[in-house]
Amino acid sequence: MANYQKLQVSTALNIVPSDDANIPFPNVVETGVATSTVTNQLVDSAAEFEKLNVQTGDVVYNVTTQTTATVNQVVDDSTLVLNSNFIASGDSYIIYRDNGKESCVLYIGTGGDLRVLTGSGQDVTFQNILGGTFLPVQVLKVFETGTIGVEGIVALW
Repeated sequence: MANYQKLQVSTALNIVPSDDANIPFPNVVETGVATSTVTNQLVDSAAEFEKLNVQTGDVVYNVTTQTTATVNQVVDDSTLVLNSNFIASGDSYIIYRDNGKESCVLYIGTGGDLRVLTGSGQDVTFQNILGGTFLPVQVLKVFETGTIGVEGIVALW
C-alpha cells in the first residue's frame, strides 16, 4: 500500500483577501448591520460589543462589500474603532475572533497569483497557482494587494 499525505481538517472559513486583517478563526462573536457611517468606526445601536466580549484584534467582515478590518478599540456596546474605513450605514457585518498566531492551509478555487503572510512571518507571492488545489503552506494572512485572479479561497484548520 502506498503512503500518502492526508489533509484532515475540522474547521473552514471562506476568506476575503485583505491588507488590513489577518485570517480570523471562524468563531463568530457578533453579527449585525451598521446603523451609522463614522470614519474608521463600526457603529451598531443594536449591538452588544462589550457584553459579547469583542476584543482588540478581532476581525470584522463587511458582508455587503466583501472587505475586512481589525478591531483597534472597543469603545462601548455599540461602537468599535477599526484600522480602516470600510463600513457604512446599512452594511451587514460579521465579527470573528482573532486567531492569534494560529495559521491555516488554503484551498484555492480559481487560480492566479496569491500573496500571503506565512505562519513564520514571511511575505510571499505564489505565482500561477492552480485552481482546485490546496496550498500546503501555513498561512496567517491573504493580502488583497498582490493577489491577482485568485478566488474562492477557503482557510482550513
